[in-house]
Amino acid sequence: MSGQPNFGVLLERFFTQRLMQQRQASAHTIASYRDTFKMLLQFVHKRLRRAPSALALDDLDAPLVMAFLDEMEQARGITARTRNLRLTAVHSFFRFAAFEAPTHSAQIQRALAIPAKRFTHSLVPFLSREEVDALLAAPDQRSWSGRRDHALLLLAVQTGLRLSELTSLQHEDLHVGVGAHVRVIGKGRKERCTPLSKNTRAVLAAWAREPPLIQGQPLFPNARGGNLSSHGVHYLLNKHVRTAAVKCSSLNSKRVSPHVLRHTTAMDLLHEGVEQSTIAIWLGHESIETTQIYLDADLAMKQAVLDKTTPPEGSPGRYRPDDPLLAFLKGL
Repeated sequence: MSGQPNFGVLLERFFTQRLMQQRQASAHTIASYRDTFKMLLQFVHKRLRRAPSALALDDLDAPLVMAFLDEMEQARGITARTRNLRLTAVHSFFRFAAFEAPTHSAQIQRALAIPAKRFTHSLVPFLSREEVDALLAAPDQRSWSGRRDHALLLLAVQTGLRLSELTSLQHEDLHVGVGAHVRVIGKGRKERCTPLSKNTRAVLAAWAREPPLIQGQPLFPNARGGNLSSHGVHYLLNKHVRTAAVKCSSLNSKRVSPHVLRHTTAMDLLHEGVEQSTIAIWLGHESIETTQIYLDADLAMKQAVLDKTTPPEGSPGRYRPDDPLLAFLKGL
């Protein structure tokens, strides 16, 4: 439409003005939104046979966005949770476009009306103390990479830092003196400090004395001295889980990710009687309701509650099969 910026101009402003300048979004958020729009533009190019730079805002209507999300699920096999994350990025862009291109309000409102997909909320996975001990013993500390991995995994399990927080740590973020702690910038660019246990402090202090590969390297660098990537952390974690599973067979049935280590921290705090509000502060949760998932998953706490109660008495009945027609209806 005459006088209206095209899609490419709007998208550039969305990243540079809205995300970077106004919201000061984290590098993790920007990378997630970037990946979403890269996939969306590739899909649109195949569907409309038009170069991304030649697209108008009118081209990205609600049906096209819905088709993109559906293909992500069918072709790429993404989960409903990941689908909703992609939709969040698209919604954020259209909320920005509502101010920049008000004459497109009807189209924008239809895109914003695309609902998130409901999904089953599974209980959070976490590791037992025996599994954690086996995992921490897996890295070969005779090598540089083994000492790095041991220090990283220990810090992850003790503090519950997010993956992006772990990989972005610098040497100046580690304080091993009195009141030992690590300082991180979490979601929403909120700063928080997490204390270190005596053992974690000793391990990290020893790791910090390792000769640097390059000047100004992060606290946990890759083999070239740069930042460990998300893929790199997943790779080293999976490698050590396989090693640990030799001595701790229960790990064979678990899918262990960096976020599972974060869940493990929360469950350890919960088992030690730490209040839900304190756990939320420790993990850097925006809302205390987020911490509710750990209460839901804590079977031991529920069993303790059951042991304190007097359950109602009952007696076993005799099994009588249903009428075949009723059985059919119940089975539907």
